[in-house]
This record gives sequence, structure tokens and C-alpha cells, in this order.
Amino acid sequence: MDALNEIRLAIHADELQFYIQDESADGGSSEMWTAKAGEILLATADRMIGVGTLRNTFVPVTIKTFAAEPPFLTFNDNVIDQINECDLEVSSGKIIIAGIFDDFECAKRIEIKKGIYRARIYYGNLDKLDEFYAIHLWLTKKRQDLKIVKSRQAKIWHELFKKEGIYSYGVDFNYN
Repeated sequence: MDALNEIRLAIHADELQFYIQDESADGGSSEMWTAKAGEILLATADRMIGVGTLRNTFVPVTIKTFAAEPPFLTFNDNVIDQINECDLEVSSGKIIIAGIFDDFECAKRIEIKKGIYRARIYYGNLDKLDEFYAIHLWLTKKRQDLKIVKSRQAKIWHELFKKEGIYSYGVDFNYN
């Protein structure tokens, strides 16, 4: 499935985060970064998504918009460490992509239809110094809960258990 729009950016992830938000959103809030949000590297608020990073520097981010839900990205299993999904309401017809301290007046904007979008956030190479982020957005007719599709925590535990030779019968360590 071809993307309607594709933007590639290097975003300064000050304070280990960057934002995707409706242009008319009020701005970030420290209250959205709960302990759970920090653990899953994803915070949400009204018309806003905060993406957590592992580096406090410039990170590559690719944003694609689609007419319908796209297939999942396919990479070597070790490249994509985590996948989260959440909703983003767009009431202005534009989204902004920026770091926390970026000048939002100058930040990159993407024009898209108004409505509720599903966002799928891919976190890649988190255990290396070349992490990357890919965000796929598509218009949806219904709101859905935040969903952790693939957890880096499950991968960490799986690798630890494998290294230590610890296996628990009846427990599925498949994190894909």
C-alpha cells in the first residue's frame, strides 16, 4: 500500500521525547508523562502524542499517512524493538512534528483531513546507537484504546532468560 504522504525528519529529542500533535492543540504537559508512559515510551493527551526516545539528541523520524490501515513494517526481528498504537484527533487539518523545545511556529507541518487517526509508532534499533522512529497514520471511524503491539520489555526479559538458561513452562516468550 502506497503512502499518501511521507516526511523524513531529524528531530531533536530533548528530554528524550518528541511530539506529533494537531496544530490547534494547547501543547505538551508534564502530566501526560506518567511512569507507565515512560515505560512504554508513549504519552497521550488531547490531540497530542508524545513519543519517548532513548537518546537526548537528533533522531531520525519518518511519518507516513495512509488512506487505510497499512500492513506492518517488515524488518529483521531484531530491528523493530517496540510497536505502539494510539489515536490522534486532528481538528485543524494540520499536524505538527517537533521536539519539546522546538519553536512550534517553525516546526514541520503536514496537511491531512480532519478526523480521528490511528497512529502506529515503530521504535527501531533501541539497543544500538542508530535508533529510528517510524509513525504510520491512517483515518479511522472509531476510537480505540492505546495498544502495545510489541514490547521491548518482553524482548529484554526473553533475552535475559535465554542467556541465563531460565525457562518457564507454560509461559509464552514470543514478543513479536
